[in-house]
Amino acid sequence: MRSSPHLLTHTRHSRQDHRRALVRMMRQYALHAVFQPLIDMRDGSVLGHEALIRGPIGSSLHRPDALLALGRHARMEQQLELFCIQSILAQWRITGHAGLLFINLSADSLIQTLARHGLPMLQHAVRQAGLEGGQLVIELTEHDRVSQQATLAEVVRRLRGEGVLFALDDFGDGHSSLRLWHELRPDFVKIDKYFTRGVHSDPRKLQIVQAIQGIAGLMGTKLVAEGIETPEELQALRAIGIQIGQGYLLGRPAAAPRTELDALCQEFFWQVPTRPPVLPVHPARPSVLQRLDLIDAPAVPPHTTHNDLAALFQAHPELHAVALVEHARPVGLVNRRQFMDQYAKLYFREVHGRRACIATANRSPRVVERDDNIDDLIAILISHDQRYLADGFIVTEQGRYIGLGTGEQLVRSVTEARIEAARHANPLTLLPGNIPLNLHIDWLLRCGADFVACHADLDNFKPFNDHYGYWRGDEMIRLAARLTQEHCNPRHDFVGHIGGDDFMILFQSADWEQRCQAISREFAAAALGLFDAPAREAGGIHAEDRAGQPQFFPCTTLSIGAARVRHGDYRQADAVATAAALAKHEAKRTHQRLYIQGSFSP
Repeated sequence: MRSSPHLLTHTRHSRQDHRRALVRMMRQYALHAVFQPLIDMRDGSVLGHEALIRGPIGSSLHRPDALLALGRHARMEQQLELFCIQSILAQWRITGHAGLLFINLSADSLIQTLARHGLPMLQHAVRQAGLEGGQLVIELTEHDRVSQQATLAEVVRRLRGEGVLFALDDFGDGHSSLRLWHELRPDFVKIDKYFTRGVHSDPRKLQIVQAIQGIAGLMGTKLVAEGIETPEELQALRAIGIQIGQGYLLGRPAAAPRTELDALCQEFFWQVPTRPPVLPVHPARPSVLQRLDLIDAPAVPPHTTHNDLAALFQAHPELHAVALVEHARPVGLVNRRQFMDQYAKLYFREVHGRRACIATANRSPRVVERDDNIDDLIAILISHDQRYLADGFIVTEQGRYIGLGTGEQLVRSVTEARIEAARHANPLTLLPGNIPLNLHIDWLLRCGADFVACHADLDNFKPFNDHYGYWRGDEMIRLAARLTQEHCNPRHDFVGHIGGDDFMILFQSADWEQRCQAISREFAAAALGLFDAPAREAGGIHAEDRAGQPQFFPCTTLSIGAARVRHGDYRQADAVATAAALAKHEAKRTHQRLYIQGSFSP
C-alpha cells in the first residue's frame, strides 16, 4: 500500500527532530556512563564492571532503552553506539580502575567501526583510557540475527590478537546463537536473567543453567549469571559452580566503579553453598504437551476480515478453531461453529463481512506453554470457564504460537499423566517411591552436594498390624508420613516412602539431627493414641513373633539410621541407600531413636 505524501512528510520531519535531539545531547555531553560490578562467586571479590549508558537525569531519555529507540528512529544507531563508547572510555580513564571493563556493542556496529576507522583508532582509544591488555571486554548485544557472521568472526580474531576479550550477552533469550558461541569462542557468556530469576525454586531453570555450564566447559568459556536479586538465587548459583555473578543484590549501577562489595553483601560469601535446590517430587518426565499431537493449524492476523476467515474455514473443514496471531503472539481465538453460525445470519456479510474478525473473537483464550507442568493443566480442567471444551486451547513455545489443541486431547493427556505419576508414588501416603528417590540421590551426587540419607522404620509394627488389623496399621503409617513431612523443610529436604513402614529422608537442612529427634519423639507420643487403653497401661501388647511364639511387644516407636554423604564418598544411589539401611539396622539393634553412622545419638 502506497503511503500518502502527508504521512511521508510527517515521518521525515519526525526523523529530523529525532536527529536534532540526539545530536544536541551529544554536543552537550548530556550522556554519561554508570558502572555495575561483576563479582567472583567464590569469594565475593570484584572482577570488573559493565559500563551502561544513561541520558539526562530526570528526563524520559534517562533509560538506555529510550536512548536506543531514539537512535533507531533517527537512523543513527551506529553513531550513537560509537559516541557512547567514547564517553565510557573517557569516564573510565578518570576512575583509574584496574579491573575488567565490559562495553556493550552490536556486532554490525563493531564491523562498521573497524571498517571505517581501522584498528589503529581502537588501539589509540584503549590506550587513552588507560586500559591494559586483557582488560577490555566487548559485550556483543544482539537483538536480531547477526547479518555478517563470517566477517564478525574475522573481526573478533583480529581484535583478540590485540588483547581484547569478548562476551555474548543474554544467552538463552532466543536471540543469542549457539552457532555464534561455537564460531566466536567468546571468553564470557552471560546467562539471561530469565533463567536466574527464581532459579533456587525452579528445577527446570536450574537444569537449563547446568546444561549451559556443560557447553561452557566444552568451549572453555566463563559464565556470568545476570539479574541476581535475592540471596537464595545467589547461593543456588554458587552451589552449582557459576563463576561470575551480576545483579542488584551484588551492586547497582553507579557513577564510579567499586573496589569491594558492601559489608552486608560480603556476608553472603562467608556461607559455604552446599545445598542446591531440591528436585520436584515427581520423577523426571516430558511435559504432558510435549507428547501431545498438536493441530498444526494456520493462524491469521487480527485484522483479517470476516469474509477471509469464512473462506479459510471452508478451505479447511477439519479446523475446530483458528488463532489470531500478531508478531507471533496469540491475541484471540475464533471457534468455527460459533463463527459460522454468526456468519450465516441475515445481513451479517453485508454489514460485517469486510470488518476485522478480532471484533467477534474470544480475546481471552486458553493459552498454555508447551512445557507447562501437570498442575498448570489441571487448573484449566477445574476452572469455572469451560469454553476450552469447545474452543480448545492455543499452545505456545516461549510465548510464540505453535498450534492448537482440543479439550478432549487435554483431558486424555492429563489423565494419562496422572496415572503415570501414580505409578511412582506410594498409594497409601502419596509420597514419592523408589524411582524418584533414586533420581534425587543421583542428582545430589552429580551436584557434589553434602547431605544426610536417613532410613526410618517403625519398631514392632508387624505385631501391631496383626493385632489391630490393616486399617489401623495404615493409619499408623500415615501418621509417620505426616510427622516426617512436618519436620522437613520442603525447600531443602526430600521425603520418600520406600514401602511398608520404611521411609527415606534426604536431609540438606543443617539442623537435621534435631529434626530427626523431633520426628521420633512426636511419633512415639502420637502412636500411643492408636493403642487401646489396656495396651497403653501395659506399655505394649501380647502377640506372636515371626516364629509363631507368644511374646510381649512394647508400643510402636520409630527408629532412624543416618548416613552422612560428603562429596566423593559415593558414586551411585544404591550405595547411599545401603549405607542408610545399615545405619537403620544398628538403630533398631541398639534401641536408639537415632543412630548416626560412626556414632550413637540417644
